[in-house]
This record gives sequence, C-alpha cells and structure tokens, in this order.
Amino acid sequence: MAGLLAVCLPGMKLVTAEAHEVVHINREGENCIVDPYCFNRLHYNVPMKIRARPGQTIIFETRNTTDFNLDPNVEVEDPRMHDVPGSTVHPLTGPVYIEGAKAGDILAVTIEKVIPGEYGITAILPFGLISDLFPNERYQVLWELGEDYAVSEALPGIRIPNAGFPGIVTVLPDEQLTRTVLDREHQLEQAGGSVSLPLPVNAAPADLCGPDGSHRHECLRTVPPREHGGNLDIRYLASGATLYLPCYIDGCGLAIGDVHYAQGDGEVSGTGIEMDATVVVTTDIVRDRTIRHGAHYEGPSTLLDIPSERFYATTGFPLKAKGQVPRDMQYLDSPHVADLENLSKDISLAARNALIEMLHYLTEMKGLTREQAYIVMSVAVDLRIGQVVDAPNSGVSAILPLDIFTEESE
Repeated sequence: MAGLLAVCLPGMKLVTAEAHEVVHINREGENCIVDPYCFNRLHYNVPMKIRARPGQTIIFETRNTTDFNLDPNVEVEDPRMHDVPGSTVHPLTGPVYIEGAKAGDILAVTIEKVIPGEYGITAILPFGLISDLFPNERYQVLWELGEDYAVSEALPGIRIPNAGFPGIVTVLPDEQLTRTVLDREHQLEQAGGSVSLPLPVNAAPADLCGPDGSHRHECLRTVPPREHGGNLDIRYLASGATLYLPCYIDGCGLAIGDVHYAQGDGEVSGTGIEMDATVVVTTDIVRDRTIRHGAHYEGPSTLLDIPSERFYATTGFPLKAKGQVPRDMQYLDSPHVADLENLSKDISLAARNALIEMLHYLTEMKGLTREQAYIVMSVAVDLRIGQVVDAPNSGVSAILPLDIFTEESE
C-alpha cells in the first residue's frame, strides 16, 4: 500500500487483486456539492485527493449529467433537467493523480467496463440541434435500464440496446490553457457566439468555484470539449477503447462523468440516455508521440462497425490562429472571423483540424510523407461527428482503419 497512499482516504476502497490494488472511488452524499470526490468545474487548482499508479484498475462511481435522483420512487422537487438554478452540469468523479505522469506526457485511458445504473433520462434541451422547432416543448423520457436494453413506458414497443460510454473523460488544464480558454471564449461571447462562461451557482468545489470561491470567475464550464479532453460525447469510447489525452499538469488529474447508456451520433436533442454508472478504467503513460490538437483514441472495429480489426482517430474543434480566416469562410467577409481564435459550432473547421491532426499522426507515427498521408486520408479516413451540442466546440473525428497497414509497413 505504501506506493499508493500512506492512509486510505474516506470514499476510496483498496481491494487486493491478483496483480495490483484496485482504486475504487465511491459516490458520497446526495449530490456533487457535498461529495469530496466530485467536482463540476475545471481549474488548475482543483485538488487531487486520489492517487493511482499506471496499470492499476480504477473504478469511478459517477453521477448523471445533472446530478438528479432519477429513481421514480423517490419524490424530488423538480426533476426537469432545464429547471435547475445555476448549473449542476456535469458532476465529475475525481480528479485522480496518476503517479509518474508529468506535464507534457500523454495519458492513455482504456475503458474496461461501463456498468449502468437502474434508471436513465432523456430530455429536449433548448440548445439541441433542432430545438428551435420545439420552442414550447418541455419533454423528457425516463428509462428503465437493463443489462442489455433500455425501455420506457413513454415509448412502448421500443427498446434501446446498451452501448454505455462516458461522455466526459478529462484531465485538468494548467494555468496557461485555462487563461487561453477564458480569453477566447469571452471573445467569442462578445462576438455573439454560443458559449458557456464561468457560472458560480452550484459550482463544485464551492470554495474554489462557487459564489464565494477564490477563483469563481476562472473556473471553466464542462459543457464544451477542449484540448484537455472533457465533454467529447463520442459514443465510440465504449468498453475496449483507449483515449489519449495530453497532460498539462503533473499527475494529469483524470476525471470521468456524463455517462450515457446510449447516444446517437450528434446527441441532437441535447442529451443521450443519461445515467448514474460505474466506469472501470486502466491507465498508462505514453512518451513516444505528441498530440498537438484534441484527443486521440483507438479501439476494436466493433465500436465503429467498419471493416477493420482496429482503428485510430484524431479529433478536431473549431479553433484557429488569430488573424486567420478559414478558406471556406472567406466569402462571408465577416469582421469577426479573423480576430477570433474560437468559432461557434463550425463543423467544417472542426473537420479541418481533425484532418490536420491525422496528417501529423501519419507522418510522425507511420513515416509517410505529407503527400502520401494526404492520399491515405482521401481514400481511407472517415470523418464522423462526435457531438454538435457542446457549444462552442462541436467535435469531429477523423477515423483511420489500421488494417490498411500491413505488418511490413508498420
């Protein structure tokens, strides 16, 4: 035990396994605000109270996306997801200090298993892709979650297969990235873009991010994904997938939340089947590659339904260099485009960034020239939308089937 913790912290169980201890992070209390192992804002000063070694099994007990009690047998004052003052989105379990990980490393997080809770919920939210067509709707569905299917009395004759995955896998940003994000998102908001700025009400940890918190105007919302990972909402990050995240601080600060029983590509109403869940992961530290923009991930082809045994993917968000006008937007002659570093929900720019990152991967890791890599991307790489609701950063993946490479070429 000495290599893990001198004293076992409350809320963390260490269970002896054949090869190593298992780090089990429990939910404590009725909500994230009172749970010492839960937080719902991102900041470099969020304390890490849990430690784990690379290779250890880490069990995260997570809360549903809005931290509601979803049990229909328990009365709650107002369970509607969009009637909460402030924001309880998203409660995250962690953060976990990964021993040996340094700023500049890459953290590999393998999803070993996702165990659903008993109930789930799906709602129409105002920021869904076509929610403007439902301006007066306040509709949600409660699901009973089984091992294989979800069913709902509100949708008789329909059952949704279990395809559980964590919507959020993240590390903590450092001070520089935090200030970069704040600057670009404030600038985007002033230009009229869709963005989620710091909001202290219902923020956790309260002493850091709450109404009287020491850094309440700096704590990043969890709504959009960013360079550190976060709310990727990529349904392919299910059991068997490995996500690669750049570490910005020593120990990385791994956290997981927003687990879905199932989600369609795009999560177009604003929610999937949101649930409490248990997520089992293992980690490793990678130092033989770099990630310049967005997370990378890989996994078995069954997660993608493509004719390949394995895949590798990069991600892109609508970010750009200051002063740059994307080619496809030059015709707009907008006075804002050149000055902004973050464009709102721009799938085209996100796809471009995913392809640029794939180009970097193919040249760095596969030894191809830039021209060769471009041809490979043109004939073999699929672009798929991860989500279009986490404003301002819609996400696109560039997916490379690894079976196109023979043993000799690798």
